[in-house]
Amino acid sequence: MQLNPPTVHRDFFGAPGALAVMVGTVSVVFTWYFACNETVGCQLPLTGPQWARVADGVRDYSGYLSPRALLYYVLWWAWLALLYFVLPGARVSGVRLRDGSQLAYPLNGLASLGATLAATAAVAAGYGRAPFLWIADHYFQLAVASLLFATAQALFVYLYSFRRAASPVMLALAGNSGNPLYDFFIGRELNPRIGRLDLKYFCELRPGIMGWMLLNASFAVKQHAQFGRVSNSMWLAIVPQLAYCVDTLLFERNVLTTMDIVTDGFGWMLSFGDLTWVPFMYSLQARFLAFRPVHHSAPATLLIALLAATSFL
Repeated sequence: MQLNPPTVHRDFFGAPGALAVMVGTVSVVFTWYFACNETVGCQLPLTGPQWARVADGVRDYSGYLSPRALLYYVLWWAWLALLYFVLPGARVSGVRLRDGSQLAYPLNGLASLGATLAATAAVAAGYGRAPFLWIADHYFQLAVASLLFATAQALFVYLYSFRRAASPVMLALAGNSGNPLYDFFIGRELNPRIGRLDLKYFCELRPGIMGWMLLNASFAVKQHAQFGRVSNSMWLAIVPQLAYCVDTLLFERNVLTTMDIVTDGFGWMLSFGDLTWVPFMYSLQARFLAFRPVHHSAPATLLIALLAATSFL
């Protein structure tokens, strides 16, 4: 049996669809920011003048290309990568691959969250709420930084998949089409690793999921700084999301049997999804509430809280 057979079926209608998804998802990130923010508010559907404002914002790249934000994002990724190596945790084997091998993975995501929370508390004790306000105020600069990093990472793993190795590099069955654009998007190599760092597994739950939590916390701090309180709607938005994030790390072992890890290659689709889409799109509710607080009645608060709690059952 051939280890890396050529890809026959191409998802997303091949390279044109891959390009459309890349352009479309990035466009959504940009549009949601420029159409819904503290300055212009949030009004749907977008009118002609609003679309023009979005276009003007996109063209003014000096407003969102920030070397400082990029540096902070790289440091965030590097911090979590360091914890991946140094923190204790069980090492478990993944599913058996088609060459008969099994890769080892560290289960220290929850420990990484604990260390990150401790570091965050130390920063808060030393600098107060200023770092959190900076994150909230530079949300989009950080989002663009994550997009640049995710794209660079995807390009790296695509080129890295052509390396000469002692044993053959295992490619994803869907990522060996021979079309560079499509393979870059869908992911050519199944499990790209730098030493013991499994890039796909690492990015799946750590920078994005923990980044989502940090963004939500920063928006809550922003709301409190601006309005003197954290609204019940903010708590209703971020507490269930916090529970979801902790749950994913608590049961980190289960991700090893998901489609993302078992069959998908690691390309732009997963790199962008993990690092940009999850934290910066999933935190939209908290970002909106940071500048447009909503105060629910007690019965409505109780009903929403019960709905959120039962959704985990």
